[in-house]
Amino acid sequence: MSEKMKEYIEEAEKDLLHTYNRYQVVLDHGDGVHLYDIDGKEYLDFVSGIAVFALGYNNKEYNDALKAQIDKVIHTSNYYYNVPAVDAARKLKKVSGMDRVFFTNSGAEAVEGALKAARKYAFLKDGKNDHEIIAMEHSFHGRTFGALSVTGNPKYREAFEPMIGHVRFAKMNDFESILENVNDKTCAIIMETVQGEGGIFPAQEDFLKKVRALCDEKDILLILDEIQCGMGRTGYMFAWQKYGIKPDIMTCAKALGCGVPVGAFLLNEKVGQNSLKAGDHGTTYGGNPLACAAISKVLDLFEQYNIIDNVNSVAPYLEKRLDELVNKYDFITTRRGAGLMQGLVFDRPVADIIVKAMDKGLILINAGAQIIRFVPPLVITKENVDQMIDILDACLQEV
Repeated sequence: MSEKMKEYIEEAEKDLLHTYNRYQVVLDHGDGVHLYDIDGKEYLDFVSGIAVFALGYNNKEYNDALKAQIDKVIHTSNYYYNVPAVDAARKLKKVSGMDRVFFTNSGAEAVEGALKAARKYAFLKDGKNDHEIIAMEHSFHGRTFGALSVTGNPKYREAFEPMIGHVRFAKMNDFESILENVNDKTCAIIMETVQGEGGIFPAQEDFLKKVRALCDEKDILLILDEIQCGMGRTGYMFAWQKYGIKPDIMTCAKALGCGVPVGAFLLNEKVGQNSLKAGDHGTTYGGNPLACAAISKVLDLFEQYNIIDNVNSVAPYLEKRLDELVNKYDFITTRRGAGLMQGLVFDRPVADIIVKAMDKGLILINAGAQIIRFVPPLVITKENVDQMIDILDACLQEV
């Protein structure tokens, strides 16, 4: 590490609130599927800003669209309409099949809005405010109070109790666990279609279909969190589209803006017409022209570059190469995931492996102490997969 990099890191530790245990590197710029630190070292990126930079770095068409909008107007507030928001909403409805869109600034805010919409929907039915929400164990939905309240990992919640209340936790892919928690106060069931932070667990088709049928039977709203697994990552624009079902409310963010902070929650018409009304919810920055110009261009480029086709071409190859590592090393127990959202499960902590990989020019992250997560840009090639495997294999040989 250069003296220059040491100085930046030391300064950051003096100035920034220490809520992150950051890796000891100062990143400077990116290009394609590579990042570069301030010393000029190149890294193959299999994190993409935690599933954000789906199109890779320094995409000229994306950059030009943002620059053009900056020269027009960045922010006006939601007292007025703006063209990028209308364009982005129309395109997002088209690829999702949902009916109403509310733009937020982050994934956590999208979850907050989804929870409020669900409770307002139930309130309008019976005038009561004691409705319950069922969430999944090992889930992760965000750090704000509402999102944290439905995050199924006690270590994230304990220091900040009490949460919003009236939340029950069931087991992912265990329908009997859902039935044990449902009652006449249940207004919504929320889950990630593929759990991310909780260990890369995809929802099973039979489980998801049974939950959807139960929600239809009892007029319970199904909220699917697609913040990490959505936007093409699993080989479908949204992971739930694989199963032939549809949520009542969906949240998305991350790759939605490909780097510009933005999120959204989408509702079907039934919920859109019978939940949040004027004055119930709002945001100063949400749906601003710059963020929506990013969304609009991202959706255009997904179609132009055939991103979904690329995921479905490269993902099976990534799975094959990861499976080779599972077969080669006894301390790797399994691989699981969907599309370009994969995890290798180890019988030991993986932090040292991730540090070794970074030293060798490969950026990886974990999903829990014993899982290495692979969420690369969706424009990666099979050659990039081979490069990643070569570096990771070299690291594993040193373990």
